Amino acid sequence: MFSSVTAHASLLWLTLLFCPLTETFKPLISRGDDSLTHRDITQRAIYRKTGQVCHAMATAQGQNWTLPIDDNLTAYTLSRACSPGASSLLAPAFQSVVILIYLSNAAVDVLAALSAPHHFDDETFAEGRDLVAQGAAAVKAAVNRRDFLSARISLGFACHTLQDFYSHSNWIEIGNTVPFSTLIRPDTPLDNLAGPDRATCKNCKGGDCSDNLLPEILQEEKLTSGYFSLVSPVKPPGKCSHGGFSDRTSKQDPVGGINKDDTTASHGHLHLRAAQVAINATMELLEDIRLTTGDKDFLRLVGMSQSSVLCFVVDTTGSMSDDITEAKRVSFSIIDLKRGTQEEPSEYILVPFNDPDIGPLIRTSDADIFKQHINKLSASGGGDIPEMSLSGLLLALTAAPASSDIFVFTDAPAKDAELKSTVTALTESTKSKVTFMLTDSSRSARRRQGSGSPPSNRLAEADAQLYRDLAQASGGQAIEVSKSSLPQATVIIEDSSTPALVTLLQAVRTPVRAENFSFLLDELVSNVMLYITGSSPAFTLYSPTGEAQSHELSEGPLGTIQRVGNLQRMQVNTHNRTGLWEITINSTATFTVKVRGQSSINFLFNFVEAFGRAHGDLNLKQSRPSAGKSASLLMSVTGSESLRVTEVALVPVSGSGAVKGTVEALGGEDFLVTVDELPVGNFIIHLRGETSGASRSSPILFHRQSSTQLRASRVAVTASLNGTLEPGAAITVPFTVETNTTAGSYTIRVRNDRGFSVSFPSSVTLEAGGRAEGTVTLTAPPDTPSGTDVTLTIEAEAPGATDSNYVVISFV
Repeated sequence: MFSSVTAHASLLWLTLLFCPLTETFKPLISRGDDSLTHRDITQRAIYRKTGQVCHAMATAQGQNWTLPIDDNLTAYTLSRACSPGASSLLAPAFQSVVILIYLSNAAVDVLAALSAPHHFDDETFAEGRDLVAQGAAAVKAAVNRRDFLSARISLGFACHTLQDFYSHSNWIEIGNTVPFSTLIRPDTPLDNLAGPDRATCKNCKGGDCSDNLLPEILQEEKLTSGYFSLVSPVKPPGKCSHGGFSDRTSKQDPVGGINKDDTTASHGHLHLRAAQVAINATMELLEDIRLTTGDKDFLRLVGMSQSSVLCFVVDTTGSMSDDITEAKRVSFSIIDLKRGTQEEPSEYILVPFNDPDIGPLIRTSDADIFKQHINKLSASGGGDIPEMSLSGLLLALTAAPASSDIFVFTDAPAKDAELKSTVTALTESTKSKVTFMLTDSSRSARRRQGSGSPPSNRLAEADAQLYRDLAQASGGQAIEVSKSSLPQATVIIEDSSTPALVTLLQAVRTPVRAENFSFLLDELVSNVMLYITGSSPAFTLYSPTGEAQSHELSEGPLGTIQRVGNLQRMQVNTHNRTGLWEITINSTATFTVKVRGQSSINFLFNFVEAFGRAHGDLNLKQSRPSAGKSASLLMSVTGSESLRVTEVALVPVSGSGAVKGTVEALGGEDFLVTVDELPVGNFIIHLRGETSGASRSSPILFHRQSSTQLRASRVAVTASLNGTLEPGAAITVPFTVETNTTAGSYTIRVRNDRGFSVSFPSSVTLEAGGRAEGTVTLTAPPDTPSGTDVTLTIEAEAPGATDSNYVVISFV
């Protein structure tokens, strides 16, 4: 982020509530025609290049390769071919990385909306090529330092600019059917450009622009691109325009445009040809990166070798000696057991915290390096009783890949409880699950109390409830145990280190009566675990065949039950027992119930929303969706060559008032789900579908749930990025808060995960249905190392804390 190589790759993950200001290949979804989007182009290129790399590696090892490398590739078929026997483990992680890359690509249309070089508009060929070259260099540098998250975001950004060249220039019109390789070779000259005074276009004839390039431009194969402006009709005399409704220059002679963004564009008759060359050009860029990184790291970059992540956040204050010993033991056990297997974690993350120190963050793909760092941890100091647990968790959430399982070890209340809303925002944004391993220090330490004073339990009910709330919102758990029984509880960490975990059932209840739950178990799920947390609630599990086992029976026909602290863990015996299972739970206190298993079939989703007037397309919404309004989800379902989504529903955590969505297949593994109105309060997503079985004529029915709790908001927060962040310099981030309900003073909170200096207004005042603006100023210290990534979260909370929303900005 802090060098000329990587500065262009600043990525803003924000709530996209304003229209794009330029036109390109459609970002994500083509509605009503056969146009290809940036999503299509990027995904096809990654799939093809990944297939080529896996094919070459298989051939070199004397293995057979039969999968055709064409547009029919999916994450599942590629995973199965690249790693036979591990497709169920790799497909969901592979697809999640591809999604991150193409969402980063689509974000350029907002981040750099009016930047001509980012879209090769206005004949900015040298500047556009510099951006592509800088992007490729940023990817290679990030891979070299093992920062694959930054590399993937930079890759998506560079791909957007490269792909736009083929839509916005006349490269296709002058007869080319192959990529312009000079764009990824900055040391080669840019020849045969139309000069600044050279006319390039003539007026379109009526609505037909297919013949508006000047004949001599075509004959001499002079390279040009269209001019674009949202506000001014002025362009150099005789120059081509981009064209389209938003382009005011296209109304001035020569009128019309030359873009090929979709089949209805000015040169839409060439759209599919331009898109195909853009796919090949993206593959060429990927090959250039592969030649530098090597095959193994290239496959890690695109997510083909990504497995689970082992992420620990550890309190290192005085009473935590036993906990640290157990964190070492369980991590070493997982590493030693899974090293060299397909289930070996692909990344290790460690965040120690004390008082007041946080970190340093350790992120590595080398298990031995992780071992060295966690082995150095020791318990000391701490000052007063509360600790900086949420600050440590915040750092882990910004470092870990999306959908990670994060484990926090502590025996103390949170000193930084004011970070609760920020942590909640990031768990919603990243869909990572947080499990707290909470130990009672009353029997093991007298830290901070004088040797003659009696020890006390440092976690009061309110303190523990904070951790429970965060765990439940993220889809994790709050495990409350004594220090002596912690080794029995950490088995849950070993469970979660298994790749390709899916959620079959998850619920939180404050009961008034016994309640029944059900989950559908299909034959493609294995290693099923049932977890119930609470004050030892009584439960009975029923199989589809009518067999039953109560909580009182540790060993029974349906599985083995382990009890430790507030956790009951049951390893379920699912042999020949597919179908609908039921659980009856009777409790006098709040409890959670969760059923997880391992399966290749899972779903990934992101809320998207209307782009606006340029294309009527959709783009990423990286915050809470709008309450009382319709909403759309872009969903990918992995794990089968042939599957159909039959139902998607948004189900309130309370269990009543589910809202069903309309499902539209987009081709391959992708679906668009639209709901008319979001549920009130927290909700999760339920998906039902069917897939063909390998050894049966009837389809296999499957049911999956999201883990993270989501919620809608009547507050909207948007932000924009002015420039890039440099060491010792300040950057301003303007933001806007809007609401359609409560007037009054809205509290503003701004956090960043690096502790950089930040200034912002503490509140803004809104009228009902109004909006207010503010500015955040962020300053990085002069000694900030190149490549440092920063995540900035801006929150707005309504009067009385009745509602809130956020926007997350990542500088990479």
